[in-house]
Amino acid sequence: MPSLYIQTYGCQMNVYDSQRLADAMEHSHQMTQVSSPEDADLLVVNTCSIREKAQEKTFSEVGRWRRLKQKKPSTIIAVVGCVASQEGEAIIRRAPYVDIVLGPQTLHQLPRLYDQVKSTQKPCVDVSFPEIEKFDALPDRASDGPCALISVMEGCSKYCSYCIVPYTRGEEISRPFDDILVEASQLVDQGIKEITLLGQNVNDYRGLTPEGHEADLALLIHYLAAFDGLERIRFTTSHPTAFSDTLIDCYAEEPKLAAHLHLPVQSGSNKILSLMKRDYTVELFQEKIEKLKSKRPDISISSDFIVGFPGETEQDFQDTLSLVKSIYFDRSFSFIYSPRPGTPAANLFDPETLDSKKDKLKRLQDLLNHQSQTISRQMVGSIQQVLITQINENRPEEVIGRTENNRIINAIGDTSHIGQLHPMRIKTARPHSLEAEFCLDA
Repeated sequence: MPSLYIQTYGCQMNVYDSQRLADAMEHSHQMTQVSSPEDADLLVVNTCSIREKAQEKTFSEVGRWRRLKQKKPSTIIAVVGCVASQEGEAIIRRAPYVDIVLGPQTLHQLPRLYDQVKSTQKPCVDVSFPEIEKFDALPDRASDGPCALISVMEGCSKYCSYCIVPYTRGEEISRPFDDILVEASQLVDQGIKEITLLGQNVNDYRGLTPEGHEADLALLIHYLAAFDGLERIRFTTSHPTAFSDTLIDCYAEEPKLAAHLHLPVQSGSNKILSLMKRDYTVELFQEKIEKLKSKRPDISISSDFIVGFPGETEQDFQDTLSLVKSIYFDRSFSFIYSPRPGTPAANLFDPETLDSKKDKLKRLQDLLNHQSQTISRQMVGSIQQVLITQINENRPEEVIGRTENNRIINAIGDTSHIGQLHPMRIKTARPHSLEAEFCLDA
């Protein structure tokens, strides 16, 4: 049987897309997914263009695959995702051994174009933006483990000055309300216990019901929470301006909604937020977090930060550190600003040196890591609800799971625990995980 290898870079949306690509090729060509590119007939790299280094990873990857294709000329190489959307036919010109180029909205065309390339021996490119047909064309889901991702919308209409996503994934388009419920129902019937709802700005979700009404993310969460067998709901990634009061109320009304939120703030300086075109102030962000904590006091907040944005002064950076301390962010992602061609911010004057930006990043990450470790240590001795997801490959006598606040736990256990939500007592806080034990008396 033909085989498929997928290398995925970037966000959870790309992880979801890669899973659906594998489903599509299995459905159409009975392709099995393999763990090594040397064993594959079809090589796919699912790309990210958020940062420059991520984009260069794409060409490094296909460059390595070129040697595999030289050994086995029948091998098909596909570049899909955001870099494909951004570069289009330029990928073929730079890497003529690439056979297929597909944007995020045309991934469902891979089975057809695979056959076309096999037949014609000519490369195929489709980086168009059809609205929602990708989801209609993909086969039914097949679960793999107790957790699943569901994409509820595509694209972004925010046009932050630094971000390439609106240009690579298109404008925001929400999937119909019932389509998501059907996909979720299929997954829960297969034993899925946790669902994460995905979107570039997932809290902007506005899906049409069969009656033609708009349903927001809060209503979708309420409906999903009513599913018997589904134990936990998450969503990512959110935008502060769309983080509505009805969504905040969900944290009080739906115990299945995990006590964890990832809400990117990017900067603690109103001046920098304005230059980024984020359309909110630090004060508005703080107000929303205060409302949220009043509804779910135990909630853990993570975020994204960009340091070294053009025009950022030391005072602007200090404002960011102050915000990190006041919110007490947990397990956040932080990066040095990476100019992306075609975005407004790429034209901004930027006199700051790379060494200065690296110093800022280190100071920020040191603070974030300190806060994260403090929260982990505070969890020692507590009882947490943990969803067991898999066996630890390195230690087969252990299982791996996740707490509500998205921490990895390791504990002595076996396969009978997988897919179950268990009360567990936290024993030890490690740098990147927690050691726990099953709490039989809870």
